[in-house]
Amino acid sequence: MRHLLAAAAILALASPLAAQESEDMTTEATQSGDLTLERVFASPSLNGSSPRQTKLSPDGRYLTLLRNREDDRERYDLWGYDRETGEWTMLVDSEKLGSGRELSEDEKMQRERARVGSLKGIITYQWNADGSGVLVPLDGDLYLAKLDGTVTRLTDTEESELNPKLSPEGEYVSFVRDRQLWVGEVGGDAAPITPKEGELIRWGEAEFVAQEEMARLTGYWWNGDDTRLAVQRTDESPVGIVTRAAIGATGTKVYDQRYPAAGTDNAIVELYVMDPDGQNRVKVDLGEETDIYLARVDWAPDGSLYVQRQNREQTVLDMLKVDPATGKSSVWFTEMAARDDYWINLSDNYHFMKDGSLIWWSERDGIGNLYRFKGGKWSKLTDRKEPVTSLVGVDEGKGLLYFRATEGVLEQQVYRMPVDGKAAPVRLTELGYSNGASMDSKGQTLLIGRSSDTQPPQSYLADTDGKRLAWVEENALDADHPYTPFLASHVMPEYGTVKAQDGTDLHWMMLKPEMEPGKRYPVFFSHYGGPGPQTVSRGWTGALAQAVVDKGYIWFQLDNRGSANRGVDFEQPIYRAMGGIEVRDQKDGAEWLKTLDFVDPDKIAIYGWSYGGYMTLKQLQADPGLYAAGVSGAPVTRWELYDTHYTERYMGDPREVPEAYDAASAIPDAGKIEDPLLLIHGMADDNVVFENSSELISKLQEGNVPFEMMLYPGYTHRVGGENISPHLWNTIFRFLESHGVTPPE
Repeated sequence: MRHLLAAAAILALASPLAAQESEDMTTEATQSGDLTLERVFASPSLNGSSPRQTKLSPDGRYLTLLRNREDDRERYDLWGYDRETGEWTMLVDSEKLGSGRELSEDEKMQRERARVGSLKGIITYQWNADGSGVLVPLDGDLYLAKLDGTVTRLTDTEESELNPKLSPEGEYVSFVRDRQLWVGEVGGDAAPITPKEGELIRWGEAEFVAQEEMARLTGYWWNGDDTRLAVQRTDESPVGIVTRAAIGATGTKVYDQRYPAAGTDNAIVELYVMDPDGQNRVKVDLGEETDIYLARVDWAPDGSLYVQRQNREQTVLDMLKVDPATGKSSVWFTEMAARDDYWINLSDNYHFMKDGSLIWWSERDGIGNLYRFKGGKWSKLTDRKEPVTSLVGVDEGKGLLYFRATEGVLEQQVYRMPVDGKAAPVRLTELGYSNGASMDSKGQTLLIGRSSDTQPPQSYLADTDGKRLAWVEENALDADHPYTPFLASHVMPEYGTVKAQDGTDLHWMMLKPEMEPGKRYPVFFSHYGGPGPQTVSRGWTGALAQAVVDKGYIWFQLDNRGSANRGVDFEQPIYRAMGGIEVRDQKDGAEWLKTLDFVDPDKIAIYGWSYGGYMTLKQLQADPGLYAAGVSGAPVTRWELYDTHYTERYMGDPREVPEAYDAASAIPDAGKIEDPLLLIHGMADDNVVFENSSELISKLQEGNVPFEMMLYPGYTHRVGGENISPHLWNTIFRFLESHGVTPPE
């Protein structure tokens, strides 16, 4: 669940509605100018263009990105911007070049893990070393697209080429095919460099939990000069088999999937180092204990190999320094969880310096900050009371580093400071926006993405002082923007806090419809609740919330304890206690709503997807009568059904703490649900498998508990599309209307 529940990511991360609405939201006008649900999900997106995978060429001249089409918001093509001429050019037209070939099941599952399963066309690409072109995977094959407009097809097979890469010097192309790692010279024939060992051994692929929960989507790594590769070998034989039925509209496919459920055995992961032809292979010493997680693998500038080894409990992380010639390793340093009743949050926020030191993000003092490890000693670089959330880049030549951090809980800002930590950070981004950022490998140019209450997502290039050099996507709300026709009814969010039972401030966001004095209005209370996503921020709320407000509902969200960007003490209360503190915090929000004279206290409806769906069930069970109705989308109902790395991080091993799992389950108390319930699930969900809902359905039926449900054949954890999404949301509001959760006359 790296994103369970995040596919917002539950989904990148992550949107307030997690997996359900993802990052796209759009809408159609009625004659009154209000949004309709049909228009919310139609093309073009009301958020404007939403570019992905923005990158600078190695020489810095070209900016490339994947841009979705106005007539098909989920199809992406490759575009390039020449910074010298100021011109945009479509480099690869996915419709013209694509074959339309059916993807392999492995590639489909990888796309689900990366939260791009619904996208079409080009979903990723990589610049070659000399900046003359890019490697483009499309419909299971590989192409090399040059800036002069020529495109060379590198592979043409029925099998998919997974995890394709160009080597750093550009001499080789590599990919995974049929559980082996293949390597070949660019333009030549590739050959497997690892053995074929049957269906249960995979080379060069990240195992399921690494893809799903650890944000590690690859299983092999080139060194800097194309001479050696580190390659993962995965033995899936210890992993239990889960029979998963993907129920479609006209048939059912049954998959026997190796799935490491909480409390069961994980795959055995090994690491080898070898030459590009597979010769001189040595095994890396990862220690005697095999029940570990291979969290991260990196080649440092000096040619050393570093491996982050995490224990099964996720309370200890060892940084191993490996000799790539022999595979021998030693512990460089060890990171411990900040508390005995906490865990280690993995991240990519670290940087190996040319002098052999390391910039490293840690929560060891209770708040995420940056440290430097040099000469066997630690120094603290940032000392913030609000968390540093990402390391953006490092300019070693000038001795500067760039990072993103929380500002006033609701905003993310970008800062610059000296690597030696001897001067205070300087803010480079504008207050009033929530910002994200990335940089080129040398830390010379910033790519800023931002949005606000009044501005849909936009992106721009900036210099190292934060000064804007050029818009990548200005996305201005001008006469041509698709959202402009609806600005007249656009509602600005209001923000505030309520007190949790222990006095902790819980931040909320509210959008109000046009109100008449003396009347009371229903509340659409959207929640996620699980670890990870922060749903309340000063970023763009999107069109769906506006459409709900146009229907006459108050839109309300609250971030409970357990959510991110507030530090260890704010996240910790869910430890071995899911379905407890989050439910009470959301209850505090609901009880506060009932005190407002414009809220109808009998018409507060709750909605959540994934972890949010689980929350709906637990809230209805805990406090019958508090809520008017609940909508539970793709809920986890029993945590033993979810995977090891996510579930055990927060809940422990069910073989050791079964009582924690019993208390967290939504199954035993299902009979306590008295308020109207709508259950929704995709019948081919391979993340929160349908068994979660089928077990709940049976329990409710056996208990003679009335409820309603809407199931979507063939759909996975993301139930969405231009027609399906309006169907889902119209179903939700028909359900609310049938139970009297309606605006005043």
